[in-house]
Amino acid sequence: MERIDKIISVASGVSRADARALIKKGLVSVNGAVVKDIGFKADEKNDIICSRGEKLCYSKFVYIMMNKPKGVISASEGGSEKTVVDILPDSMKRKNLFPAGRLDKDTTGFVLITDDGNFAHKILSPKNHIPKTYIAELDKPFDDNVVSAFEQGVELKDDLCMPAEISAVDGDYTKAVVIIKQGMYHQIKRMFKKFGITVLELKRIKMGRLELDEVLQPGECRYITTDELGLIKS
Repeated sequence: MERIDKIISVASGVSRADARALIKKGLVSVNGAVVKDIGFKADEKNDIICSRGEKLCYSKFVYIMMNKPKGVISASEGGSEKTVVDILPDSMKRKNLFPAGRLDKDTTGFVLITDDGNFAHKILSPKNHIPKTYIAELDKPFDDNVVSAFEQGVELKDDLCMPAEISAVDGDYTKAVVIIKQGMYHQIKRMFKKFGITVLELKRIKMGRLELDEVLQPGECRYITTDELGLIKS
């Protein structure tokens, strides 16, 4: 059992003082009953706890799948620019959330947001080589020379890329499925640019073996289950 103000604070990312204010205003309920006693204790694992009408998720760490829209940066703080953390629903916001890996501002798709630094380190560490799968729309078709170069490892100005996989989408060579195991700056765009091909649109559709949920519209998100975390790590 845990004090309700602490549960609200941890699950919502608000201060304990703000959590108490919500409780006093009658905006918190446990199993459907409004709670106004800040000292009330609840079972954070089994009780249904709501704040401002939205069910809260209380756990040591959270893992969120977001379908990142264009124009939003993959960061926890962005100054004047909106970040993936900024656009999370209030019910999902909590302290110390950050994106595990980055997508360019104009790249869309699967971003994993968490507050578990150890997990993020494991999936981002180059030695673990977690594959990331993208769909790229190109200004011109790629050919066998590009396929061969990707498979061998494209040499960029400042580094040598690890071997990558590339295939056409339904026979359309202006649309490519690209699987990489690194995360260098603008990597896929730079790899194609070396062959005179411009990436018009880029979307991440998979991390490890976990695919982006098709029901998520740009900007929408959901929690990732324990089983799904295994699909990323494997």
